[in-house]
Amino acid sequence: MTSPGTRADAEAEDLDVEEALALVRENPGHGGHGGQGAPTPHHPADAHHHATPWPEARATAERAARTAARAARRTPVAVPLDTALGLTLAAPLAALTDLPSFDTSAMDGWAVAGPGPWAVRDEGVLAGHAAPAPLTDGEAVRIATGARIPPDTTAVLRTEHGRSDERGRLHPTREVVHGQDIRPRGQECRSGDQLLPVGTLATPAVLGLAAAAGYDTLTAVPRPRVDVLVLGDELLTQGLPHDGLIRDALGPMLPPWLRALGAEVRTVRRIGDDAKALHRAVTTSEADLIVTTGGTAAGPVDHVHPTLRRIGAELLVDGVKARPGHPMLLARLKDDQHLVGLPGNPLAAVSGLLTLAEPLLRTLAARPAPEPYTLPLRDAVHGHPYDTRLVPVVLRGEGAVPLHYNGPAMLRGIAAADALAVVPPGGARSGQEAELLDLPWATGGIGVCFT
Repeated sequence: MTSPGTRADAEAEDLDVEEALALVRENPGHGGHGGQGAPTPHHPADAHHHATPWPEARATAERAARTAARAARRTPVAVPLDTALGLTLAAPLAALTDLPSFDTSAMDGWAVAGPGPWAVRDEGVLAGHAAPAPLTDGEAVRIATGARIPPDTTAVLRTEHGRSDERGRLHPTREVVHGQDIRPRGQECRSGDQLLPVGTLATPAVLGLAAAAGYDTLTAVPRPRVDVLVLGDELLTQGLPHDGLIRDALGPMLPPWLRALGAEVRTVRRIGDDAKALHRAVTTSEADLIVTTGGTAAGPVDHVHPTLRRIGAELLVDGVKARPGHPMLLARLKDDQHLVGLPGNPLAAVSGLLTLAEPLLRTLAARPAPEPYTLPLRDAVHGHPYDTRLVPVVLRGEGAVPLHYNGPAMLRGIAAADALAVVPPGGARSGQEAELLDLPWATGGIGVCFT
């Protein structure tokens, strides 16, 4: 990519999101009843036969997002620096000024001219003040870090490298090298230099660089918009479970998790087991992605499949060969709108979130795919004969320790986990390398954005 030389190049407001997506460094991808905690009814006999293998399901979600981005052609947005964390640059970041924009002192000490000893001026030079008067040979002036260098300065003498005699003259305690501890104008960059390319993730350091380079906003790929629909009549929003009712664990958990994956969560609606309400919520949503919880199986109050058939949606993934989370699904509602149906059991929903929602949201947000990595398992993990298992683990040294409480309805394991281990069909022995899916907050990474 060529280096821009003007402010117009730096802002590049005419670049649309699909073009930005095309310029992002691509990494290859990996290739229920509504009730939370309720047992999942038996699927039709051929349901497992038609389920999508886990790696293929993730790849399908990525392809769907790329197609949606082309269809939507969303315009990049100008985002204030204080809200741009985690976004992807949709225009190159070009310096709007020299850095530094004037010669500055790199240390506290004295600006000196010519060889020592030096007579020291009474007044000092502080950062943020107007240009100081020039120095003459044999003259020095106190200077603070970041202050403008007086004209004709030879070097900056650090505080710890100078001493004063009885006449108040300044002497160096070690050799003074011409230009030492002076940051010359443009040392880091010149105005118009390209600092970062399209596709760069806005980390805290990127925000700092943008501010130093003169930016108040960043031109970025907008966050994908998500609506969350929580299904199930048996869910409580407060208090203890009672009389067959249970607490809704997904309503509090999914929105911050989706935000950590780069989404803008617009609404969280509790639909219950109401087919008409579900139809109305799905058909009136303007989100890029709708996430439903539960109702993806074939029970009497599982309304997700009938709703999708009614509106003519295209099922891209209808069941995944994964445990937990087998009855997850991905549907295309419109060219630029998708629905991810999560199982109702909490850990199964997490599995669906990381299998289908994560690659879709990551691709829509133009975030780079994480580099896959493996670690040896400290303990053997029982496998499913045909399906991939996602098992919560903690990272200890150079290994991953599988956690207990990893059933579909359990959150105790994932709440303590650093990652999910991808266990192939048949299981894994102790010491076997397993691919790991990081949890965004466990790595301390840029994905941690809960608000």
